[in-house]
Amino acid sequence: MSDLFHNFINGDLHDSFSYFGMHQHGKDLEVRTFFPYAKTIEVISKTDNKSLGLMKEVNDSGMFELQVKNKKKTPYLYKITDEKSNTLELEDAYRFHSSFGELDRYLLAEGTHFNSYEKMGAHPCTQDGVEGTSFAVWAPNAKRVSVVGDFNGWDGRRHIMRFHASCGVWEMFIPHVQAGDVYKYEIKSHKGDVMPLKADPYAFYGERPSKTGSVVHGIQDYEWTDQKWMKERKADRNAPLNIYEVHAGSWKRNDKEEYLSYRELADDLIPYAKWMGYTHIELLPISEHPFAGSWGYQAIGLYAPTSRFGNPEDFKYFVDKAHEEGLGIILDWVVGHFPKDAHGLECFDGTKIYEHEDPRKGEHKEWGTLIYNYSRLEVKNFLISNALFWMDKFHIDGLRVDAVASMLYLNYCREEGEWLPNEHGGCENLEAVELLQQLNALVYEKHPGAITIAEESTSWPMVSQPTYLGGLGFTYKWNMGWMHDTLRYIKQDPLYRKFNHNDLTFGMLYSFNENFVLPISHDEVVHGKGSLIGRMPGDEWQRFANLRLYMTMMMTYPGKKTLFMGCEFGQYNEWYYKRSLDWHLTQYPVHKGAQLVTRDLNNLYKKEKSLHQFDGDGRGFQWIECNDAAHSVLSYLRSSDEDYTVNILNFTPNVRYEYRVGVPEHCYYQEIFNSDSTYYEGTNVGNIGDIHSDEIPMHGFPYSIQVTLPPLAGVILKRK
Repeated sequence: MSDLFHNFINGDLHDSFSYFGMHQHGKDLEVRTFFPYAKTIEVISKTDNKSLGLMKEVNDSGMFELQVKNKKKTPYLYKITDEKSNTLELEDAYRFHSSFGELDRYLLAEGTHFNSYEKMGAHPCTQDGVEGTSFAVWAPNAKRVSVVGDFNGWDGRRHIMRFHASCGVWEMFIPHVQAGDVYKYEIKSHKGDVMPLKADPYAFYGERPSKTGSVVHGIQDYEWTDQKWMKERKADRNAPLNIYEVHAGSWKRNDKEEYLSYRELADDLIPYAKWMGYTHIELLPISEHPFAGSWGYQAIGLYAPTSRFGNPEDFKYFVDKAHEEGLGIILDWVVGHFPKDAHGLECFDGTKIYEHEDPRKGEHKEWGTLIYNYSRLEVKNFLISNALFWMDKFHIDGLRVDAVASMLYLNYCREEGEWLPNEHGGCENLEAVELLQQLNALVYEKHPGAITIAEESTSWPMVSQPTYLGGLGFTYKWNMGWMHDTLRYIKQDPLYRKFNHNDLTFGMLYSFNENFVLPISHDEVVHGKGSLIGRMPGDEWQRFANLRLYMTMMMTYPGKKTLFMGCEFGQYNEWYYKRSLDWHLTQYPVHKGAQLVTRDLNNLYKKEKSLHQFDGDGRGFQWIECNDAAHSVLSYLRSSDEDYTVNILNFTPNVRYEYRVGVPEHCYYQEIFNSDSTYYEGTNVGNIGDIHSDEIPMHGFPYSIQVTLPPLAGVILKRK
């Protein structure tokens, strides 16, 4: 007994449940507890409400013991009197059974417990009629793990958890702990070091940063009203997909420059996105993160919507209201790396269980972050469960997976000698490939209406092809090449654009190799790059004409769409996460015109089947004339299985009168969109009335039409 006591005092008690609580020894009972501020502790039988005796303190240590002769085990509680004669009755955490069954332990060890969030973390629940919270955390190499919080004076000796060696999980039911209580884990490493207090990797709620505690919350029920949306939702590549990318902390702020809550965003952002004609809102990462300047891309709590904007039910309300208005919600999801904050995953149990031991595989030096060890089954389980968690419990419609290229390549941003090859001697991260394939396959199996989007900037093949064909299995891939080429082109003075015409046409060589999303994202309006309108050359009229033209090109080019907030109305300032967008600009005609042209193009994209049906299929696109570099004009058809549009873009400030382009049919054509309209603050040059084709073959077509091309503008024509 003295050895056990010594181990306890030194925090080395590995099997606390064999020491604390009530134990039968033959015909007698032993009861043992630790309560450092107690003056007396009496053990009360819950069966007959009678006293079993007054406990004896051991060595003035706060350790109390009681031996009862000829007594069988019984439910019990403690009646505690402190030094101020205050009395309270407490249940003993060490009398409650494990919440982990054999199947849970087996699946966690195997790495296939894909609803592990229903067991891991902190769950308010009831055991034996007693309310409390069940805690569980993975720390396989720890010598001891304790739950600490205000409920036990942050004393790691009070609630030492039960260890399941077969899966490396520590768990415990603590009575009286309830939703709203703050907690962390105190972990003693195998070397005997007590780690900095760790936040719960599975926490469903956290203290508002800069505080770092986890908050007991559980996965609470929510009365969803989006049943119709969820039933009809489809991951249909032939449907329009037009994403409004938003940073929740800076889209808009209140008069005091404070964050809007999730519910305020539901009341403001959702109607705006609907009015603008978007199909989806994509949120920069909202998983709990300690540093706001990371924009959420260095997350600590993957299972917790950040408390900056409210609690998890508030976020569910936001998603629910979006679905009611016909808008999908996509989350940026970060599994390529995690930060080194002491309360996070780094050396979680004193060893590198979430990251790699070798820094040549485990660290992104340029980001100052660590890389998940995708070869470890428990880590894969943690990450895949998280993806499914957002879709299962929050009805999220899709995930935009961040920094996929950094996951796929072992030599990503590494010099020779700074990385380790795979088992075949190559630079491909085979474990990351397996993770992504398994992730996508499970998303489609368990949530068939949801989508996944890869931010992948290299030529890795078959990113958006099915896993059974050897692809990664994403629904879509960002078209980074299109973005870089077109932004490089549009910033050129129109006088020199004819020398860079290839920037507009080169992308069509690979446009149908993947199912692409055209991204103008937050990354393009930060770090000194300036705003989108700031890239445009010329005076104010030319800059806004170029912006309207660029938006016309984007919305008529093959591929789904993503546009970052503020770009739609021509915000001058580069995006800064600490302040609201410059919404006051929309009162000025040129900015309002940019906003309206974006809105009308969004709605036209949804309305005209030809602009979205075959975005990832060569059947949906045909050049009319791609070689008119001398005039800096592009023309092409966009087609559906029903109709087509003629799209002509003039990248110079010169009006092109009597410009002739080939068309496939001998009929009337009507201008259905013109980015130079006075409605958008343009010059109103264009084509009024019907245009009849002539029997003049051109550009490989049997007929042609003669049109007027407005300056720095795009027009869309449709057959009547």
